[in-house]
Amino acid sequence: MNAVEVSNLSICFNISNQKIDNLKDYFIQKVKHKLHHQQFWALNDVSFAIKPGEAVGIVGLNGSGKSTLLKAISGVMEPSRGTITTHGAIAPMIELGAGFDLDLTARENIFLNGAVLGYPRSFMKTQVQSIIEFAELEKFLDVPIKNYSSGMTARLGFAIATVSQPDILILDEVLSVGDYKFQEKSLARTQEIIDNGATVLFVSHSATQVASICKRIIWLEDGRVKRMGGLEVLEEYGAG
Repeated sequence: MNAVEVSNLSICFNISNQKIDNLKDYFIQKVKHKLHHQQFWALNDVSFAIKPGEAVGIVGLNGSGKSTLLKAISGVMEPSRGTITTHGAIAPMIELGAGFDLDLTARENIFLNGAVLGYPRSFMKTQVQSIIEFAELEKFLDVPIKNYSSGMTARLGFAIATVSQPDILILDEVLSVGDYKFQEKSLARTQEIIDNGATVLFVSHSATQVASICKRIIWLEDGRVKRMGGLEVLEEYGAG
């Protein structure tokens, strides 16, 4: 049984051709049938399967559909066509601050984000200290997230998402945030999760990071799979 199966996946967005500044203008234009949209296929007929325990890198230029694909696999977006099947608990790290309430403190957001990921409150109580220590935020535990830098937010999110061994770990550029020391620590924890049998989907513009943890590569271009294979795909992408 595969950990992730994506079959003929397509996702379409409707993009308005005119600028509408408020909700009132939107309804006026809609009633007058003056709203016109252009279809944009962010993903088009994408298919692949990932076995349990595989670490797969997803590469492509900006706008190629990488983040859209990860959001669809995480259940954040519904396919326009096709199907996605996953087996096991998913820990997604897709957007900085996703699942956080900016007005709450780091301590409060640990419980909030943990609940979103399906962790019971009793478990999170035992993990608060280790999360804060890993994220290197001991002095900022009771500071609202809105006062955090993007790097601090990413460190907290990563620490929460990886506090327990997930079946599927989804990472979108989060290992590129923070200083070199923290990046090395995050890569080491990711490798530990892989060694313990988790499936990992990893998006990064850093070919070095991708090559360090992934054995298989999916290359997206204009919403389609251009190539799939081993590290030779990464080399071809880098040379393109």
